Amino acid sequence: MSVAVLRAELQGYIADMPEQNLRMLQPLLLGLSSLQIVIEPADEEESAMIDAAMLEYEKDPSTFKDWETVKKELGYP
Repeated sequence: MSVAVLRAELQGYIADMPEQNLRMLQPLLLGLSSLQIVIEPADEEESAMIDAAMLEYEKDPSTFKDWETVKKELGYP
């Protein structure tokens, strides 16, 4: 499905929506239309922090937690 076809389909859904739903949809669409994610390379300071953490991990890996443990501690499934 092309982007143009998808846009037309979504605009059709919006055109058919009751006014109440439009008011609920507005903040979502506003957020999505302004959402910009930029991934940049690490700068010198960030690279130094990463290198320091890697050295610390190599010295004693037991001081670090894996992602599964962190998720459980935070209450994520």
